[in-house]
Amino acid sequence: MRWSQLYVPTIRQDPADADAVSHRLLLRAGYVRQLMAGHYSLLPLAVKVRAKIVDVIREEMNGIGAQEFLLPAMHPAEIWHKSGRWDVMGEEMFRLKDRKGADLALGMTHEEIFTTLASELRSYRQLPQIWYQFQTKFRDEPRPKSGLIRVREFTMKDSYSFTLDQAGLDTAFDRHHQAYVRIFARLGIPAIPVQASSGSMGGSASVEFMCPSDAGEDLIVTCPNCDYAANVEKATSALEAIEDAAGPDAPERFDTPSVRTIEDLDREHGFSARRQVKTLVYVVDEQLTLVLLRGDHALVEQKLIDTLGAKQVRPAQPEEILAALGAKPGSLGAVGVNGLPVLADEALRGRRDMATGANTDGVHLRGVDVERDIAPARWADLREVTAGESCPSCGTALGVVRTVEIGHIFKLGSKYTETLGVSVLDPDGERVTPVMGSYGIGVERALACTVESHHDAKGILWPVAVAPFEVAVVTLGQDESVTGAGQDLYEQLRRERVDVVWDDRDERPGVKFSDVELVGIPYRITVGARGLAAGTVEVTDRATGESTVVPLGEAVAHVRRQVLEASAS
Repeated sequence: MRWSQLYVPTIRQDPADADAVSHRLLLRAGYVRQLMAGHYSLLPLAVKVRAKIVDVIREEMNGIGAQEFLLPAMHPAEIWHKSGRWDVMGEEMFRLKDRKGADLALGMTHEEIFTTLASELRSYRQLPQIWYQFQTKFRDEPRPKSGLIRVREFTMKDSYSFTLDQAGLDTAFDRHHQAYVRIFARLGIPAIPVQASSGSMGGSASVEFMCPSDAGEDLIVTCPNCDYAANVEKATSALEAIEDAAGPDAPERFDTPSVRTIEDLDREHGFSARRQVKTLVYVVDEQLTLVLLRGDHALVEQKLIDTLGAKQVRPAQPEEILAALGAKPGSLGAVGVNGLPVLADEALRGRRDMATGANTDGVHLRGVDVERDIAPARWADLREVTAGESCPSCGTALGVVRTVEIGHIFKLGSKYTETLGVSVLDPDGERVTPVMGSYGIGVERALACTVESHHDAKGILWPVAVAPFEVAVVTLGQDESVTGAGQDLYEQLRRERVDVVWDDRDERPGVKFSDVELVGIPYRITVGARGLAAGTVEVTDRATGESTVVPLGEAVAHVRRQVLEASAS
């Protein structure tokens, strides 16, 4: 391709409304343009990168025996009603009606649709099956942001395994895990696999692949000493044991007229946050529920959802709290409360001589023994892990990293096959329900995260495997000998199947160099009159910035070798 014929609308200044590094650079380098919030047009360079990402994913998926499909993006509502997810997906699902009044949805994911196809499976001899596709997904994100990282329309590689039993699912899950590790390594993305919540997908287990990035909205907890890693929605830690005093035989009331917060009770009455029971009031599937945590701990709502198998969870409104408990937030507690479910975090198990609200404004209780005076109906891990707490596996201090989710794999079990009536005959002639796995990678998000991981002050640093071009031939000036030598190098590289662009524009050298660096092409061959007179050209490595003077006749072999070595590393 000649640069003079290529559409690359570069921008010299950072766009004011672009927050993430990848957003700024993809706009500046002429890869994307925003149509509206959460919807982006991919320009020619981005289309090339996207195609290379798809090729890497497709090669690895085919390598584990997966078969490619292409399913509709628009779905009839009855399939989603049948699976029970029409309501669970909530406002993130785009819904519409056709001219006949039938309810339809734009697909957020395709478990239901692939499972419908699997209803034609008849025998265990047809299993296992791994099916996948690259398809546009639609999610009505309330806050699309960070360019391609959080959007409302995107391409996903989603795959689904159908196996006879749990052992088969474990094998399919492990093969996907290994394939994902290879995919992200080839894309140059430093992906960290972590334990995760399955959320609305359901199932017994899931692993997220997370890319460290300041633009991320997900926190993961990692151990520097062992392989423990988990999303904060799933993470746990080993807490330091606390020795409490025995306390009184029953809770004692005391006045706290100016106390509104955990900090107030500590400052004014000497109860540290670790000695307080914090009472949160939630509405869980329309049921008012009390959630108890240690005063210095924060609730992870997803843990609450997973614990209760809830469809909808929200904090209760002040008027709902006042009607149920007779007090405002700041004086709430669970002692003596009847008729409402009470859940307590495991960190409160065995705790005595604690302080909590008395359900009377301006009054608290001290000397509370959690199990004696409250007797929670259920104990669960509900709290958020913070940096410095001890690893549950080895005891080392944990770290917390901000990340972007770029892949997620689930063990779904028989949730969808059972609900949608899929069964096969087993070796004994008995009907059994196959078990499923679901596995996703966001293609454009992977593109953005590659940029998040590979850039410098000059622009993007694409890994060779996904760069829009591997080499740029840059000719300086319009001298016929320079132009002829540049064209000859360009054509030789094309014959050697090197993905090359020739910058043949009548522009100043500084403009050409800046554009090549901004766009992120891994190698540049500079052809100038002075070097050509000496029979040489200059080869520059974009990643290191190092330039090497190479004889003109050896330039193609030199660059081709660098490309092959970089591709193999």
